[in-house]
Amino acid sequence: MIGSYYDITRNNTPNFMMFKKPVTSDTLFNGRVILYQHRDGYRFSMDPVLLAHFAEVKKDGRVLDLGTGCGVIALILAYRYNRELYRVSAIEVQQGLATLARENFKANRKFNCLGEVFRGDIRSIKQFVDAESYDMITCNPPFYTEGQGRQSVEEEARLARHQQSGGLRDFLVAARFALTNRGCGYFIYPAEQTASLISEASSLGFGVKKIRFVYSYPAITRPAQLVMIKCVKNGRKDCVVLDPLYIYREKNGPYTQEVAEYYKS
Repeated sequence: MIGSYYDITRNNTPNFMMFKKPVTSDTLFNGRVILYQHRDGYRFSMDPVLLAHFAEVKKDGRVLDLGTGCGVIALILAYRYNRELYRVSAIEVQQGLATLARENFKANRKFNCLGEVFRGDIRSIKQFVDAESYDMITCNPPFYTEGQGRQSVEEEARLARHQQSGGLRDFLVAARFALTNRGCGYFIYPAEQTASLISEASSLGFGVKKIRFVYSYPAITRPAQLVMIKCVKNGRKDCVVLDPLYIYREKNGPYTQEVAEYYKS
C-alpha cells in the first residue's frame, strides 16, 4: 500500500451504541462525505481512493464492492456519480466493519444511489445476491497470505489485509458470479503479483482491458508498487496499458496534480 488517506479531517467521537469499539468521525471532500472508522482497527489507505477514481461507471449502473471494509469505495463512487448510478451496494465479512459500512451508508443517504451492505463471505456470494445482477464490481482484496506482509496485532486490520476469508481467485469467482455478461470488474493489487492477477482473471473468462501501474514517484530504479486493472466478463483479450500513475512528485514531496485532484472530487 502507498501512503495513507491522511487528508481527511479527524475528530474523535463518543463510542456510539451500535459500535463495539471506539470510532472516529471523519470526512472526505471537505465534509461532503461522512465516514466512521474504528479508531484502533482497520483504517483504509490510499488504495481504495485510487481504485474509485480508476473505475468507469455507466448510466444507471449497478455496482457491488467486494470486501468493502467501512464502505469507502462505495461512498466515493456514490459521491462522484450519484446522478449516474442506479445502485451501489457492498459485501463485508467482518461484523464490525459491516456495521461501520451500514452506518456510513445511513449517514450519507443524501446520495440516493446507496443500496445495501451485505454481511457475509464472498465465497458464499450466492446467499446474498442474484447471479448476473450487477454491471460493475470494484474490489481491493486482501493482498497477503498468512505470514506475509505487514503484521498487525489488531485482529480486524490483520483479517482485512490477509487472505483468511478468501484469496484473489475467490474474489474473481465472486465477481464473475455477480456480473452481467460484459460487466466490468476493477481490481487493485500489488504490482509484483500482476502476472497472477491477469492469469487468474483470464482463466475465469475475463478479458483484461486496461492496466495502470502505480508508482510512489518518478524514478527509474523504483518498480511499480500497485497495479489497477479493468477486466470484462466474457470480453475479448485486447488490453491497453495506460500511462503510469505517480503518487508524489518526488521523494518526500507533495502529491502529483492528478492525485491531489482525487482528494477534491
